Formats: sequence, structure tokens, C-alpha cells
Amino acid sequence: MKFEAIEEKRIYLHVEAVGDEIWNLAVGWPHFVQHSVGLQLVRAADSVGANIAEGMGRYHPKDVCKFLYYARGSLRETVFWLRRAQSRQLIDESTAQNLYTQLDTLARELNKSINFQKTRPTQTT
Repeated sequence: MKFEAIEEKRIYLHVEAVGDEIWNLAVGWPHFVQHSVGLQLVRAADSVGANIAEGMGRYHPKDVCKFLYYARGSLRETVFWLRRAQSRQLIDESTAQNLYTQLDTLARELNKSINFQKTRPTQTT
């Protein structure tokens, strides 16, 4: 059985780039902020990619969908913490809007992946 090269998938590369961008923001924040909002924001963003990777390690479409749903939930959590960071003036409007746009694109990519998995035939080997 051959594993798909998850590291080459566009959605995975995109979520890694967004996660790295969020990390680079949070790493420069003061200690208290890093360990409150920053930690939650980074964990949520990294969880999106982790769930995609775990789902792709499953072979049944329903299992893959389950982890893609988890990834979508983590993406919504990322948006929540991003909004908290913005309202607490930890990030500027331009940076926030750029990240919201990227997260919106990721949400659409996740939905496309979920819809594809729902129509994919089950392998019996």
C-alpha cells in the first residue's frame, strides 16, 4: 500500500504557510500574550494541518471526511483566536485581513475536499 504524498498537496502546503505566518506573528509577542492568545492561536492553526494529515492517513472516505471536519473546526477556532488577537490590538488590520482571506480560501478548499471524499468509492483492498 502506498501513502499519498500529503506534503505535495496544495491544501496542505497552504495550511502550513498560514500556520508559519501565524507562528511568526505570535513568537514576537510579550510572554503573557504568547502563553494566552498566542498559544491558542498557534495550536488551532497547526491543528488544521495535523487533522488533514491524519485524515489522509486513513483509507475509508468516511474516516477521511471525519478528520477533514475536525480540520474545518480547527480552522474556525483559528479565526476566533485571530479575532481575539485583532481586538486586543496584537495584530494590525492589514495583517488580520490577509489572514482572514487565506483562512477563507482554506475553508473553501476543505469543503471541496470533503465533497470529493463523499463521492469517492470505498476501496475494499
